[in-house]
Amino acid sequence: MARSAAHYPGGQPWYSPLAILTALTLRVVFRLALRQTEGLIGSVLQLLGLALAVPDHTTLCRRAETLEVPRPRQRREGEAIHLLVDSTGLKLCSAGEWLLEKHGTRTRRSWRKLHIGMDAETGQIVAAALTTIDVDDGAQVGSLLGQVSAPVASFTADGAHDQEGVSAAVADRHPDAAVIVPPRSTAVPSETAETAPTQRDRHLKRITEHGRAAWQKASGYTNRARVEAATGRFKQVIGDGLRCRTDQRRATEVDVAVHALNRMLELGRPISVRTA
Repeated sequence: MARSAAHYPGGQPWYSPLAILTALTLRVVFRLALRQTEGLIGSVLQLLGLALAVPDHTTLCRRAETLEVPRPRQRREGEAIHLLVDSTGLKLCSAGEWLLEKHGTRTRRSWRKLHIGMDAETGQIVAAALTTIDVDDGAQVGSLLGQVSAPVASFTADGAHDQEGVSAAVADRHPDAAVIVPPRSTAVPSETAETAPTQRDRHLKRITEHGRAAWQKASGYTNRARVEAATGRFKQVIGDGLRCRTDQRRATEVDVAVHALNRMLELGRPISVRTA
């Protein structure tokens, strides 16, 4: 672990952001407590024969409050991406879990909602936001788009994003982007549908003429299955819970998890070929 000791009596050792990021990455991937993470790193360094100090659990907890996690690597300059958006719930793991297991005490479970934006071509998660469960999905579109530096060719999300605010947020940042969101079953065309139809009006017309399944295939909405798979991969690899106790540390925990999943994709991803 990279470190440089303080040069005054009683000074605390300082660890590089890379050292803290490495430790927290091991924590989220192996689903460890902070003390367990400290022990794992110490064991690895001992096996490697390296006489390096290990950040203790209190240091890891404190540095998680301010750690800046690297953002995903950008594609070629000016190359547009197709952004797929999804959300899922993550439970908060706390002492209540232990009480339930040990004494059968019933506790009211708390949750947070994770919103992610994925590059459809590379599979990289390029944007993520953690909110309380009462936050509307559409309200986070601006935050997700703000994390994407590349041009967006299309924005694809589920029916919960069928809102004027979502279309406006996409048009404000990427005027030429296609908004692929299925209209609700009760949706009606706008007043200008005959003279100046919006993207939503064109979606409604296509659905009326050819059916919803045909619209999904023609519009490219079926690609949203890829971000659903990414959400499933997050829960399978990282887990469905958050272990940190403050919102800022939970946000860092999510960023570290996203960084780890993106690194795994960089190291290798399967190539699927349709055979039938």
